[in-house]
Amino acid sequence: MSGEKEFFLLEDKLISKELFDEMFFCDYEACKGACCVEGDEGAPLQSKEIIQLEDDLEKILPELDDSGRKVIQKLGVFIKKKGGDYKTPLVNNRACAFTVFENGKALCGIEKAWKEGKTSLQKPVSCHLYPIRIRSENGMDILEYDRWDICSPACKLGKSLGKPVFRFVKDALIRNYGEQFYLELENLYSSYKS
Repeated sequence: MSGEKEFFLLEDKLISKELFDEMFFCDYEACKGACCVEGDEGAPLQSKEIIQLEDDLEKILPELDDSGRKVIQKLGVFIKKKGGDYKTPLVNNRACAFTVFENGKALCGIEKAWKEGKTSLQKPVSCHLYPIRIRSENGMDILEYDRWDICSPACKLGKSLGKPVFRFVKDALIRNYGEQFYLELENLYSSYKS
């Protein structure tokens, strides 16, 4: 059936063929961190990330803008959505509360604190993996490519560099699933392309 997504099975995960076919490389100079500001929900959070954020919050808060700090102090580090998912809270239903602005660009205050050695959490893995989104179905992770118009400069740059989506997020995939998984993904890509 035309328009249906195709997937590969790797270990206990379904991998969208688009992660191999589509090209992507974040063009931060062009988008200025718009993914931290645009959208209608905060970043998805894992339970273990919530624990890390709560444990290190006093070290992260000084990195944040006043508006983000106030929202987090009022709502906490996460909000629970109707489906049971956890997301970062938003400032005025727009920017992630952990967003900071420097020189007209948005960046992650968690990652800023991480770079300064104040937390062991680099940033939410959902942000690190973007443009890959993971959803779970029947206990299986499904890795899909998320198209967003604000990322068109990243698609253009990725195409010029010949960088498939999965290679752009190599470090995040290793962080989430381990090095062996990534090596198997590379092998799957090689088989698919040959």
